[in-house]
Amino acid sequence: MLATLQQHAKNLSRQEFSRCSHLIVVLPKSALAAPRAVPGGVLLVAILARRRMKAAELLKTPLAASLPHGGLIVWCAIDPKASIFDQHSLVCKTMQGLLNEQPLGLTIAVHGNESERASAAGHATYVAWVNGAALPERKKKSKSKPLKTIDLYGYRDKDNFSALRARAEGNVLCRQLTVLPPNELTPAAYRVRIRDLAKQYGWRHAEYDFKKLRKMGAGAFCAVAQGSATDDAAIVHLRYLPRRVRQTIALVGKGICFDTGGHNLKPARYMHGMHEDMNGSAVALAILLAATRADAPVSIDCWMALAQNHISPKAYKQNDVVMALNGTTIEVTHTDAEGRMVLADALTLAARGKPDLIIDFATLTGSMHVALGDRYSGVFATTDELAAQAVAAGRASGERVCAFPMDADYDSALDSKIADVKQCTLEGDADHILATRFLKRFVGNTPWIHVDLSGSSCKGGLGAVASDVTGFGVAWGMSLLHSMAGD
Repeated sequence: MLATLQQHAKNLSRQEFSRCSHLIVVLPKSALAAPRAVPGGVLLVAILARRRMKAAELLKTPLAASLPHGGLIVWCAIDPKASIFDQHSLVCKTMQGLLNEQPLGLTIAVHGNESERASAAGHATYVAWVNGAALPERKKKSKSKPLKTIDLYGYRDKDNFSALRARAEGNVLCRQLTVLPPNELTPAAYRVRIRDLAKQYGWRHAEYDFKKLRKMGAGAFCAVAQGSATDDAAIVHLRYLPRRVRQTIALVGKGICFDTGGHNLKPARYMHGMHEDMNGSAVALAILLAATRADAPVSIDCWMALAQNHISPKAYKQNDVVMALNGTTIEVTHTDAEGRMVLADALTLAARGKPDLIIDFATLTGSMHVALGDRYSGVFATTDELAAQAVAAGRASGERVCAFPMDADYDSALDSKIADVKQCTLEGDADHILATRFLKRFVGNTPWIHVDLSGSSCKGGLGAVASDVTGFGVAWGMSLLHSMAGD
């Protein structure tokens, strides 16, 4: 549950100021010319003088102080010309000192003209919701306490920031699922959680289990799933049908609940953290949740490919040839390239529904990490216009993406002497591009965006999110959906 928001259009009074235990003041750049006039201004001016700081430094460095009654106050200033990412990052950095104390309540005060206060209130409220929620932990003496209330002074949003709250709820769900240990979030347990969410939100729900997929001819998915001791793998399909529909979108997510690498076993250093390899499915599910909560005018089919990549006598191996659901034969080159295998059949199912657009999410390739690090994610699109929309959604949401090429001449690297296509190459050069060219065979002529989630985890947080697991893709996806719907 996210904190309850209480809005006050009036400015913070002296009496209310004296009762605040944890207060963040978000200022516009224009207010720095007269810092004494802002909430807590007398104290702010005194501290600036003591530290020999200029007020303009608040644009980069938050300032904290203890209040006479024992409360804690922090100030920061937002430059409206800065990117959304930079604005989110500064507010997140400013707020973290308050949230580290595990307060039950947080006060936000905004200052400036109507537009400046609206922007600051939106950023601060979203950051508070995202970082004030509790993530699963299994410590005997847990100190985590979720934020329960947010008091916002200086601005009142007529819709109670419902769209931002929906994004925050989606981001939190994504991170809560991603951090769960692999013995708790097996494919079977994941399916139960999805089933419960479907009942709660009225989504249509169907499951294609291992036995059914084998019978259907989904050989790419089943090749990966067959290595597990239990046949709990499945492709889960959810459908959201709003009252008004402007677009039909299919979301597809890679849901590898643990990735050993299979017979091409990962070394310990790279296997650690592979319970997060299901993050793409969590992003797809979280966007579905956010769209539902926001009553987005977009019909959504969500396909999650849930499996584990285990090593066993039954596990698939190098040089196997399997047939995917669309009839394409695939020569297995490396068993640790399992993500593109499970996505192949999930994308085929999604394309059969003839949506206006398919978007898939996956923690897919190490080469994308090499290309971008963990502060961006990479996107590929079937048209330049779609790629431009994807990049624009990154700027608007504060979740930055970089568009990569996917030209057809890369296909020659995937030529196989025995099958229609090789799954990957052993050299690994440009594997993020080759993986995309491989996946494109399974979407047909449907417009398509592929998101390689190199930003799914970033030490110290990223943008609006302070935790290492970022939930990257949820805000981006919602921004893209709203732009496509014309909102």
